[in-house]
Amino acid sequence: MLENYFPILLFLLVGLAVGVVPMLLGWLLAPNRPDSEKLSPYECGFEAFEDARMKFDVRYYLVAILFILFDLEIAFLFPWAIVLNEIGLFGFIAMMVFLGILVVGFIYEWMRGALEWD
Repeated sequence: MLENYFPILLFLLVGLAVGVVPMLLGWLLAPNRPDSEKLSPYECGFEAFEDARMKFDVRYYLVAILFILFDLEIAFLFPWAIVLNEIGLFGFIAMMVFLGILVVGFIYEWMRGALEWD
């Protein structure tokens, strides 16, 4: 019975090895010569001038969530486009309703100023 799980165990061990072995080899073989320049905080060639843990404006997160939402819309469109001939008119109308709801949501957020950075 347990021999049926051997491929799963092998898959987990190979995956673990692929993730851990290169990091371990890099740690063992890479030269380690720390100095003050290497250990200093670095931000695009300049010394850090603000706290790295500053709060972001909530609009940044809103735009990120909206991007994910409309990116997922595209993820639904690809499989739909592939099987469009098989699902026929019903599938076409269902996708148009889905896209219509998304367009209405997009127009609503645009009118509410959710995409403005000012």
